[in-house]
Amino acid sequence: MSARDTGAGQRPLSLYFHIPFCNTICYYCACNKIITKDHSLSARYVDYLSREMALQAEALPGAREVVQMHFGGGTPTFLLPEEMSRLMAEIRKHFVFQPDGEYSIEVDPRKVSRERVFQLAAEGFNRMSVGIQDFDPQVQRAVNRIQSEDETRQVIEAARAAGFRSVSIDLIYGLPHQNAERFGKTLDRVLAMAPERLALYNYAHLPTRFMPQRRIHEADLPVPEEKLRILAQAIERLTQEGYVYIGMDHFARPDDELAVAQREHALQRNFQGYSTHAECEMLAFGISAIAKFGNGFSQNQRELEPYYEALDKGELPVMRGWHISADEALRNTAIQRLMCDFSLSFDAIDQAHGIEFTNYFATELAELQVLADAGLLSLSPRGLQVTPAGRMLVRVIAMCFDAHLRLDREKRRYSRVI
Repeated sequence: MSARDTGAGQRPLSLYFHIPFCNTICYYCACNKIITKDHSLSARYVDYLSREMALQAEALPGAREVVQMHFGGGTPTFLLPEEMSRLMAEIRKHFVFQPDGEYSIEVDPRKVSRERVFQLAAEGFNRMSVGIQDFDPQVQRAVNRIQSEDETRQVIEAARAAGFRSVSIDLIYGLPHQNAERFGKTLDRVLAMAPERLALYNYAHLPTRFMPQRRIHEADLPVPEEKLRILAQAIERLTQEGYVYIGMDHFARPDDELAVAQREHALQRNFQGYSTHAECEMLAFGISAIAKFGNGFSQNQRELEPYYEALDKGELPVMRGWHISADEALRNTAIQRLMCDFSLSFDAIDQAHGIEFTNYFATELAELQVLADAGLLSLSPRGLQVTPAGRMLVRVIAMCFDAHLRLDREKRRYSRVI
């Protein structure tokens, strides 16, 4: 399936580049990554990213204007400065960056100098995501990520001096040895850095699925009650400091573009997280990268060799794709609005999709009533509103509209009967 087949290229573009390489392993990590110190691997990878871009661009009509770009991983700053410069030059061969766009990169402060931050700014990046997770030394040792407050602050200060428009900090709760008191001290140190945005992720311990997590001792993990105390404390503290809860673990200052977009009901969410660019087609490059264009999704090969083999044949390295049905598009609209607005207008859904909401979603409304009885939302004849208590559980509310999850539940129920 090509971008031309689905009509991509008629709207502004959002680009995602997956850079899988990391110098060291963080035991909690569930990302698709490659642990190495060999930069010949990244140099070759940049060559193949260039090939993939050329194939994608060939299929795109129109001006190929870009308003959003994100480098994720892995560790994007694993790329040497010259590799980053070469990759950015290749991107500019095929795409035109709009001057007011959002161009972000995930940064590991342990491996980035002040000079490197200025180089990233010179290449066009204007937003930075900084991974911290936790500053507590015992927690850091348990997850194999030793990172000082000083080196983290230096990178953030460099980003501001270099003209980055926004700095986001990532934290994780539920890691080994964490408790509310210790995590509170990390929050104090993070808030002193005054990030524009902050993400607070829940650690999911799945050692059978993610091998590095087997090095984390389950007995060291906080019990569910303690995790809840950590989360409640964090929410209370961030709210006191003036941060707005955007949704799905994300907080922002009230004057941040995401908070403004949420107030204006213009916020969107995609694979890169929350966004103010609703009109974009998303193209994705590199192993395991997921693209959304027209009425379809596609995901690239997850491993390097199949990815390289496809490009050597002059083919896009797509592993699988999905055509979005009318029902899925409708459900996506409902889920998007819940996750972005914490509310849902049945009339707006009816008008956009030509349905009668209460009839179409009768099963879902019965499930939502249970959540309403639990105090997570309020239901009216023409809409619903998520309550303050339900905002941190908006995933659970949105899951009511996921037909695939319902089918999985029904299959499991049928299997138990058999």
